[in-house]
Amino acid sequence: MLKPEGFTTRVIHTPFSKEDANHALHQPIYSNAAFDFESAEQMELAFQGRLPVHAYSRISNPTVENFELRIKQITGALNVTALSSGMAAVSNTIFMLASSGTNIIASKHLFGNTYVFFDSTIRDFGIETRFCDLTNNEEVKANIDENTVAVFVETITNPQLEVVDLESLSKIVHEKNIPLVADTTLTPPNVFNAKEFGIDIEVISSTKCISGGGTSIGGLIVDYGTFNWSKSKKLAPLAKRFGPFAFNYKLRREVFRNLGACLSPFAAYLQSLGLETLQLRFEKAANNCRELALFLESIAKVKAVNYPGKDGSEFHKISERQFGAFPGAMLTFDFSTREECFAFMNNLDLIRRATNVYDNKTLILHPASTIYCDFDQKTRESLHVSDTMLRLSLGIEDIEDLKSDLTQAINKLQ
Repeated sequence: MLKPEGFTTRVIHTPFSKEDANHALHQPIYSNAAFDFESAEQMELAFQGRLPVHAYSRISNPTVENFELRIKQITGALNVTALSSGMAAVSNTIFMLASSGTNIIASKHLFGNTYVFFDSTIRDFGIETRFCDLTNNEEVKANIDENTVAVFVETITNPQLEVVDLESLSKIVHEKNIPLVADTTLTPPNVFNAKEFGIDIEVISSTKCISGGGTSIGGLIVDYGTFNWSKSKKLAPLAKRFGPFAFNYKLRREVFRNLGACLSPFAAYLQSLGLETLQLRFEKAANNCRELALFLESIAKVKAVNYPGKDGSEFHKISERQFGAFPGAMLTFDFSTREECFAFMNNLDLIRRATNVYDNKTLILHPASTIYCDFDQKTRESLHVSDTMLRLSLGIEDIEDLKSDLTQAINKLQ
């Protein structure tokens, strides 16, 4: 039997875990909560995890399972868990690894809610976050101690667009017997092989490019089975029984189940459909991003353009090595003042003023007054989120229409 090699082909032709009664080409939406059993004995085995069937949709569901299988097929992961949001993927992963008295290493250059989670939320549970420059190997080494349980990194930070040398970072982390956890939302699996760069656990906001145009909220935890969990104080007892499956066993049997952040079957269905066109959409959006970065640089009123795919970026070479020709589909650019940013946004006709990234539509926002609005000026400056920065997430529109909208909006500025 022919074994497909291409990314999109593998997504589309991932087989169902069980044959569908009506031979549907798409996994049907199982919107029910519970599932019937043939006997009390069968029900007991299912709840013990000794029978691979579905019992309750908070724990597992056929539609969600099919989505997870597709992600597993294209990533080569050992295990995949789909959740209700990207933040659910982050929080479930950290609660899996950390406990009171332990610490996480991370950069301050993080998406706003992720930063607050690390800086504030987990602190209430006795977990420390040590923020440091992940591009500085010596600083990373200096912050790791015997209570460090993970290093967390965004492959391209949002909105600073910083890119860490992942091979170098993973070598340091693994020498210390610590797992590397990466949020790869801005570098989807069609352009980035997380396992190849030493990432042990990948978290993804599937809300973004996977969903197929901002249709639904979701998240993913992708476990590559590469970390030796006997080196984890928390998971070492389970590693004796389950080896590389220790993380997944505790996640599915306890943390994920008890926190209740399950993906809905309907969202799983939408995201499975979105996954089928991911490569086509992302390449179009990424090409738009590269062209608009050059276009914006040529405009006098634009004071700076930040995009890791352009020659002038300090992260251009490392981006090319890690992500190939498509280092994301998002850029930032600056005007002289906050007021000019707002006036420009208000002048736009086609580009939407909205949060989210990697929608089919091109979206713009002012990070300092939205995602980071609860942060004081000093904190925003330390996070490198300036009042003059705009974030542009490119969609799949025709490039000349986007250029026309940007041009007319800039021409209206005083």
